Amino acid sequence: MANIVLDKLVKRFGKQVAVNELSLEIKDREFVAILGPSGCGKTTTMNMISGLLKPDAGTVRFDGSVMNNIPPGKRGVGFMFQNYAVFTYLSVYDNIAFGLRIRKMETEQIDKEVQEVARLLQIRHLLSMPASNLSINDMQKVALARSMVVKPQIFLLDEPLSNLDAALRNVMRAELKKIQQELGQTTVYVTHDQVEAMSLADRIAVMNFAVLQQYDAPHNIYNRPKNLFVANFIGSPTINFFEGRYRGGEFNLKDFSAGKMSVSKENKKQVDDSIRGEDIVLGIRPEHLKVGSSRDGVSGLKAKIVSVEPLGSKTIVYMHPDGNPSAILKSSMDSDFKPKIGEMTSLIINEKNLYLFDKKSADLVMRFGS
Repeated sequence: MANIVLDKLVKRFGKQVAVNELSLEIKDREFVAILGPSGCGKTTTMNMISGLLKPDAGTVRFDGSVMNNIPPGKRGVGFMFQNYAVFTYLSVYDNIAFGLRIRKMETEQIDKEVQEVARLLQIRHLLSMPASNLSINDMQKVALARSMVVKPQIFLLDEPLSNLDAALRNVMRAELKKIQQELGQTTVYVTHDQVEAMSLADRIAVMNFAVLQQYDAPHNIYNRPKNLFVANFIGSPTINFFEGRYRGGEFNLKDFSAGKMSVSKENKKQVDDSIRGEDIVLGIRPEHLKVGSSRDGVSGLKAKIVSVEPLGSKTIVYMHPDGNPSAILKSSMDSDFKPKIGEMTSLIINEKNLYLFDKKSADLVMRFGS
């Protein structure tokens, strides 16, 4: 297979910088997701890896060889895009065999390869069917098979599941991961869907405004986000942020009437040593922000319950901080939690679950529990 190294890649479209000095390494047989909002540069990055776009600066290397001037057809890459581009006038068999026939492979070998990839994707029963009769899910599998059958060293997938409904996306995520592990291809997967990235990838490259924000394993992306953008982009419901100032062992939080939270003696020295300025942002995930009257971990902060979203396995509670009726807080509670709309409640916060960010730089200063 192949190791990919991107070294200070830059791509501009006129005055707009689409990718700005992007550097990362994708290891042989690794599954890497490039994740970010629309316009962040993720598809442009994939197109530079494939050769469809040439970087304005920097290098693309496969196994140590510079690929900047190598055309797409000679890079050993396979593509699959959001629009599957299946030839609807051909049978499923002929769609899958198309690339092998272009390579002038012997008929018997073509049949062997087509049958094998169809078996892997569980579509052998569809081989004689016209592609025009396929469901969207099966069409996606055919597009995947057509890319896989030529056995590329590198597999590039650009939002391949976005046309499927939620149930089919869940099924195909599991199948894609299984297939990638079985074939061992180096895979780059572009998506704006954090669930896809978190569930599929060995590592995730989070991008925003053409710049790489963090490149790490999913667990670390979620639990140790490098900045406010990554913390907010990863996680559903999104993380809660409390703006304020730090002085003398206390956080003064602007959205709360009684907005003081004291730092424990165990953590005060670390906060004092880590803090860069008075202006801070505290972050806490909804699953760690609890509501009720327990004295264990009570923060002294109060909020008004404004709506409830039952989701079966959990209940999402939406609240206004008591000092700012325009701000929204989210708490993920057990499914049997039955709050009253309009009720004022205490926020239960365990200090170990807090993230501390520097407001000016937006960088993570410390995670209290680590």
